[in-house]
Amino acid sequence: MKQLKLRKGAEKRIKAGHLWVYSNEVDVNATPLKDFSAGEQCLLESASGQHLGLVIVNPANLICGRLVSRDKQAKLDKSLLTHRIKIASALREQRYDSACYRLVYGDSDGLPGLVIDRFLNHFVVQISNAGMERLKDEIVQVLEKLFKPESILFKNNGKMRLSEGLESYVTFAKGDCAVPQLEENGVKFRVPTTTGQKTGWFYDHREGRDALRHYVKGKRVLDLFSYIGGWGVQAAAFGAKEVVCVDSSSQALEYVAKNAQLNECADKVSVLEGDVFDVCKTLKAEGQRFDVVIADPPAFIPRRKDKKAGEAAYQRLNQLAMRLLSKDGLLVSASCSMHLAEETLVDILRKTARTLEKDTQIIERFTQGADHPVLSAIPETRYLKALFVRVLPQG
Repeated sequence: MKQLKLRKGAEKRIKAGHLWVYSNEVDVNATPLKDFSAGEQCLLESASGQHLGLVIVNPANLICGRLVSRDKQAKLDKSLLTHRIKIASALREQRYDSACYRLVYGDSDGLPGLVIDRFLNHFVVQISNAGMERLKDEIVQVLEKLFKPESILFKNNGKMRLSEGLESYVTFAKGDCAVPQLEENGVKFRVPTTTGQKTGWFYDHREGRDALRHYVKGKRVLDLFSYIGGWGVQAAAFGAKEVVCVDSSSQALEYVAKNAQLNECADKVSVLEGDVFDVCKTLKAEGQRFDVVIADPPAFIPRRKDKKAGEAAYQRLNQLAMRLLSKDGLLVSASCSMHLAEETLVDILRKTARTLEKDTQIIERFTQGADHPVLSAIPETRYLKALFVRVLPQG
């Protein structure tokens, strides 16, 4: 294998446990990045020649290397894939009663650029770097050996593939189940894996959604950015009197209706299609009020440079949500933006409430579940936050 050499002192972060190599940390005089191809495996060395690990390289990216192993003899191949997926599977099987979870969460499971979601005996695979793309056949072989799946779908149409120079495609490697079923917190869902968002489902909010059962019985609930009803249908199944799901996607709302019917609560669930901000304004103008409002938007801060505009969007959304709450209502305010710190979201909620002459109590905090493990050396692997906030008249 080729060697990728770091500049003097640049190894400190890697030795501290981080797994990413930035292009400005590489000694390009000793090892020019242009000499490497996207997805190539190479050995990472300090300026003094000390072995640091095996990395997957992409010379065109700011994060030009992702550490796979610190073992001098390691190679990312079928054998290592099998070993890492077995370890990842053991954690999920220990933690969850049903085989519905994120099986592999990229760097956190030692497989950078690879995400695998499991829906009972159906698997959806997302690859986001060139190194893992080279191993797609091996990934299929490992899944077949370990799990004997009914279907394996490659949902490889994410934005990150563009920066890796990879084509976009959605195709089955085995079987053809486009709408598998899952169970979460005792509630069943049909999931549009081929046409839905990401892998078709978001397992990361599982714990937060489970906590809804304590707050929604007999209540009127509004689910903003509902997608296919992860929050809203569970609220209905947990005993909500009425649930209104709002999303801009007609297909997503069709699945809200299907999933409500699947759980025998269709009479409680209605949908509104349109821009969430516009719908909220209309609901406010109509004098509508809800006991619980769930605001779980897409990432408003996809890149660090979007921070200012994104924080303003979170402020605007949460203000609209608070205006729709009944007296002593509950706001579930969520964010999947890695670049938004939880305490920043708390501050946004505090300031927003004060502009409305309200007080807030944070009664529960949730982050991603155990199937999205966080590496202590890489804070970026913790991205999700969901705050259960009681909004009260000021005292």
